[in-house]
Amino acid sequence: MINGEIKNKVDALWNDFAAGGLTNPLEVIEQITYLMFIHELDSSDNIHRTGSEMLGIPFKSIFEGKKVIGNQEIDGRKLKWSVFRDLPAQQMFDLISNCVFPFIKDLPRYEESMDETQDSAYSKYMGDAVFKIPSAELLSKAVDSLDSIYETMDKVQKDELAQENKDRNDKPDVQGDLYEYLLSKLSTAGRNGQFRTPRHIIKMMVKLMNPTPDDKIADPACGTSGFLVAAAEYLKNNPETEKEIFFNREKRNYYKSDMFTGYDMDGTMLRIGAMNMMTHGITNPNIQYRDSLSDKNADHDEYSLILANPPFKGSLDYDTVSDSLLKVCKTKKTELLFLALFLRMLKVGGRCACIVPDGVLFGSSRAHKAIRKQLVEENRLEAVISMPSGVFKPYAGVSTAILIFTKTNHGGTDKVWFYDMTADGYSLDDKRTKVDEDDIPDIIERFNNLDEETDRKRTEKSFFVDKKEIVDNGYDLSINRYKEIEYVPVKYPPTEDILAEIMKLDDEANKNLQELKNMLEK
Repeated sequence: MINGEIKNKVDALWNDFAAGGLTNPLEVIEQITYLMFIHELDSSDNIHRTGSEMLGIPFKSIFEGKKVIGNQEIDGRKLKWSVFRDLPAQQMFDLISNCVFPFIKDLPRYEESMDETQDSAYSKYMGDAVFKIPSAELLSKAVDSLDSIYETMDKVQKDELAQENKDRNDKPDVQGDLYEYLLSKLSTAGRNGQFRTPRHIIKMMVKLMNPTPDDKIADPACGTSGFLVAAAEYLKNNPETEKEIFFNREKRNYYKSDMFTGYDMDGTMLRIGAMNMMTHGITNPNIQYRDSLSDKNADHDEYSLILANPPFKGSLDYDTVSDSLLKVCKTKKTELLFLALFLRMLKVGGRCACIVPDGVLFGSSRAHKAIRKQLVEENRLEAVISMPSGVFKPYAGVSTAILIFTKTNHGGTDKVWFYDMTADGYSLDDKRTKVDEDDIPDIIERFNNLDEETDRKRTEKSFFVDKKEIVDNGYDLSINRYKEIEYVPVKYPPTEDILAEIMKLDDEANKNLQELKNMLEK
């Protein structure tokens, strides 16, 4: 989590944009993200240069040599953040709007695993991007603010890494947290049923699924690519998988280009998601503009892992939905159609962890029962993790659950593990402040040791339910259907003793009132 100092600086930057005339929250985030990417280009270029020098291998900077931009030629080094940030405001504004921004829209990339220059994957997400910062003064303030924010972020990251016994998979991702804090400012959050997934929930789901270097990972409703970034960071920060990926050219290329796929229908979110991936080392992410539920999405039996929080949008027209999905469950509800989509996109043996609204677990419609039956009878449903309704606050108080299943096409569900999460480390009100109560470590530990869960009682936080019982209950997957509440008997005193105590209290009250009355009459 970013600290209060960084939040205050981001808030000040946000206010500067509003005062400067840019008030649309999505546009503000987009423009700040462009500047962050320009900053990261310079930073990444310096890191790669230093690494290459240490290893004694050739390095070609993306800023090296003369650049022809429009009808002018410019020294590429002038396009570096560390150079133009010291220019006078108007000169910097002219340089960024006329040279730097066009440069990143058509950015050449030197792929270190290939001895040739290619067009950057980034350019395809920047085709319709527009530089909208209206004045030199606002741009100068924004550059100065981001410099200060990055300086503070570096200090926070160093301080957190210096803590003893730091779990490497919990290595601070301050930039990712900065993205998340920026996105939290969207006044349109929660539109069309789209609620951004909190980072700690994303990380929990990634740890539960334990991705491997051989996985092909997808999120068909990727938004800002939070799940894909978290999976990439998990692999990079795990000493075993990091060595397997980055010491093997073929796997390194796979990690940087083909391992991760994301789809979204929001062009702005698509660009932000692509930049998010690229700034986390995925140099050629497969992030595409696509309606995942339509016939335009032809993915079948392709992915080994899906991580997603699809939109709970309500209803769609049948005409816009792929026929192959309607055959599984004929419905207009996106939360059900996405489950059918996940099953279609996964290869046999592929796994999925996804967030669904509680209604999916117990809905009585034919479509609700059909998709639950499909999960239980035709595939292997492994876990249902019920989450408290405050997880998505302040955007919504919707109650949700995490479903974990494996595509088998021939059944395999024997028993299903249920967990009743009541705390996620943050208060469940709109403030979502840090608290001590947190079930997430327990969930991860227990899920990774399910063999030890067989004797758990229904009164405990987690327990198994046999498939037969689920079938007998119409494939109901709500935890309240199976959880048992242990009532502790309370022993009350006899009625006559209670009445005697009440009369005694009444006598004392009357006595005190009389004494007060006598004092007032004197």
